[in-house]
Amino acid sequence: MTACEIFTLRSSLPELIRLVGWLRRFMYNSAKRNRENLRTGDLSSIEYNEAENALVRVSQHESFPEEISALSKGKPLKPPSIILSTNPRLTDGILRVGGRLSHAPVSETRRHPIILHHQHPLTKLVLEHYHRKHFHAGQQLLIATVREKFWPLRIRSLARQVIHRCISCYRSKPTNHEQLMADLPSVRVTPGAVFSSVGLDFCGPFQIKYPGRKGIPIKTFVCIFVCLVTKAVHMEVVADLSTQAFIAALKRFVAIRGKPHIIMCDNATNFIGANRELEKLRSQLSEQQFQYTTSKFAEEEGIDFKFIPPRSPNFGGLWEAAVKSFKTHFRKTIGIQTLTYDELHTVVQQISAILNSRPLTPLSNDPNDFSVLTPGHFLIGRPLTAIPEPDLQEIPENRLSHWQRTQAFVQQLWRKWKSQYLSDLHNRTKWTQKRDNIKVGTMVLVKEDNSPPQKWRLGRIVNIFSGQDGNIRVVAVRTKDGVFTRGISKICILPIRDNDMSHTEER
Repeated sequence: MTACEIFTLRSSLPELIRLVGWLRRFMYNSAKRNRENLRTGDLSSIEYNEAENALVRVSQHESFPEEISALSKGKPLKPPSIILSTNPRLTDGILRVGGRLSHAPVSETRRHPIILHHQHPLTKLVLEHYHRKHFHAGQQLLIATVREKFWPLRIRSLARQVIHRCISCYRSKPTNHEQLMADLPSVRVTPGAVFSSVGLDFCGPFQIKYPGRKGIPIKTFVCIFVCLVTKAVHMEVVADLSTQAFIAALKRFVAIRGKPHIIMCDNATNFIGANRELEKLRSQLSEQQFQYTTSKFAEEEGIDFKFIPPRSPNFGGLWEAAVKSFKTHFRKTIGIQTLTYDELHTVVQQISAILNSRPLTPLSNDPNDFSVLTPGHFLIGRPLTAIPEPDLQEIPENRLSHWQRTQAFVQQLWRKWKSQYLSDLHNRTKWTQKRDNIKVGTMVLVKEDNSPPQKWRLGRIVNIFSGQDGNIRVVAVRTKDGVFTRGISKICILPIRDNDMSHTEER
């Protein structure tokens, strides 16, 4: 449907009516016959209503030319007409609903509302005006208030569209963007040494006290290392969230579990600071080793830090789940008690043993299989909370080869890991449908966890980062405070087009 350009000059119905009212006054005052009776001052209610009727006539002539022509000649409408069921009547050049309420004790506009085509831009302006006028009314209230004066065709679907595209309504209850859950990275599905690739996070704070001292309890934290392959857990009590404290915890972890090749974590400032310190240490070692022609060896021994997008915990679900499990056991056991350092360290290690004894897979249907695969099997050959097995060294060597049995047991663990645990990773627990990729230039809201939706910052996508499958899950957003990198679960796409931006910014 081709509409007059005048309907695009304003984005609000009252503003458009006033614009037409001033244009009509200018035409009236410009006529020679009206020079002695000029209209001055603000627009009167009569001029406002005349301007509104003029817009209605233009829209109806563009939407129903055949119906208006037939009714003006006194001819009945043809069956294909979309307004035939309204029994239309032509009054002062305006199509109105004939209906069956001629004897109802209501106003004239209520008995015979103005007919509007659902695809005409004037109809959209009408519904948007009544939606804002009645404090962002819902669908039923919007339909009821509009029909007191107008009768838009297919008003229910049109009302849903207007409410869906309302920025104020959307900002009060925004919807997070999502994409099909990505495939697991190679470090999650490739067999390897325990803790060769780890994810880590901090949890806390926890209060500790020193025996024999009177003073305020001191805050402390727990750093949790999770093996990305076996889900084995290692925990370290950390004095604070400084970079030096984290490096000390990392040194203790390396001394006990060995040096990992990959460490994945979020963008916390202490992690970034530790990465800078390790980079400096690595560069210094490389320079020294270069003098001794062994720089390649030093490069292979380096630790590779990989950071997930800021404020996107879903990218680190494995270690976030370990943090949640630790907090659950700690709160149910300790509650709000204040422990000493030794007591806290003991509780942390006991919880670590419990988490390392959790089953990775359900118990098999084999009646001869009475054990399940746990992270403890990859650490000490059995769950950490299990009773020690009897010593088999007294068995004659001709009946049992200890080395062969050990190797066979290790191989059996990895076969179980491949056949049972790895198969369970196929399912996507959420984000099961592929969505259209977000595009550069899209207007979004940046989700903030500690503020209401109405205060979330407005931004525009300036860069996108695609995964190996071509789907976009990380974007760069420019806001008034700068450019931020966020996962798509932390942004909400505004239901607007670029040509609506000027109107949105005015609001």
